[in-house]
Amino acid sequence: MTNLDEIFNSAYKSKVFRRREVLLPDYIPEILPHRDKEIKKVALTLAPSLRGERPSNIFIYGLTGTGKTAVVKYVLRKLKENATGKGVNIGYIYVNVRHRETPYRILADIAEHFNIRVPFTGLSIGEVYNRIIRKISNIETVFIITLDEVDFLVKKYGDDLLYNLTRINEQLSRSKVSLIGITNSLKLIESLDPRVKSSLNEEELVFPPYDAKQLQDILYPRAMDAFVENALDEDIVPLCSALAARDHGDARRALDLLRIAGEIAEREERDRVVKDDVMKARIEIERDRVSDIIKTLPLHGKLVMLSILITTGYGKDYATTGEIYDKYKKIVSTLGFEEITLRRVSGIIGELDMLGIISGRIISRGRYGKTRVINLGGDANTIIEALREDPIMDEILDEEAKWK
Repeated sequence: MTNLDEIFNSAYKSKVFRRREVLLPDYIPEILPHRDKEIKKVALTLAPSLRGERPSNIFIYGLTGTGKTAVVKYVLRKLKENATGKGVNIGYIYVNVRHRETPYRILADIAEHFNIRVPFTGLSIGEVYNRIIRKISNIETVFIITLDEVDFLVKKYGDDLLYNLTRINEQLSRSKVSLIGITNSLKLIESLDPRVKSSLNEEELVFPPYDAKQLQDILYPRAMDAFVENALDEDIVPLCSALAARDHGDARRALDLLRIAGEIAEREERDRVVKDDVMKARIEIERDRVSDIIKTLPLHGKLVMLSILITTGYGKDYATTGEIYDKYKKIVSTLGFEEITLRRVSGIIGELDMLGIISGRIISRGRYGKTRVINLGGDANTIIEALREDPIMDEILDEEAKWK
């Protein structure tokens, strides 16, 4: 029988960590290396709020882990401190769109900031929006609303909510609202309604990925705060930085590698983090990342992923886009669903390729020319486990298993 007291007593004082929280994604340090230009641009854009003016809306692009959220939160925190010192009323609201899932829940989060009670369900989106308007209309304050991962909202629900928020100032008499949109998709702005695009994209900022040296500059100060003295082998930070630099310069990935490597050493009751811990952490992160992405795919995204899984022989072979689409159509027909177009399926395949779950490459077929082929980029068992959490996918996989 597991002795929980022994586990808890050994964890009471870590042999490895001093302040684990500084390695977590939501920790915002006082210094953000290699983001001075971006901090200055956001600060200059928002500065008119200190005069009671509405700042321009900002649209911020960049791959995951390039510091977009950290810079925005850092500048907003400093702006609020400065405004308080000057006796100026500025409010800011941060909503992670992916976590809130629906336009209703996003508006409910914004309403909660203004102490407006909104039931979990039961009201129309228009009613929640109108309650917010009535509440803030006569408050003489500049409000800055940040919508993080806004691409998730647009892909799943369209841009109606964005359109309403970009027009909100037309319905306010004294308060003013400015929007900050943060997205991982460089192509998102192209899919927006022209009216939304012109209003939201008043200022834009692109965050470039970090290189390995820059990632080391980010990790070393955090590592000094996070770990007890001499808990890290000297090659741990360079290794985490190099691995993350391969993944599009993702600082979040570098920090996760460092933290999880420390947790592995801690679980094994060692007082030093070694290279092997980092490699184990990499496998653990990859498994969790693939699983999270697949679980959040819409229905047809999961059906396309399932079709890729089956047509590639569960990762043993490759398949063309045409073969994948044929399999997708058969599955959809069996389920009695309406199928999406080949063009949309190709788009989903491209998104999965960008995320690293599958791998696409061009091969030559002699006199038949060149064609694009797809293979799994992630572990087949991890993909299967994630798909099986959807009852529809689970049933199809069981049927396929009978014929394997």
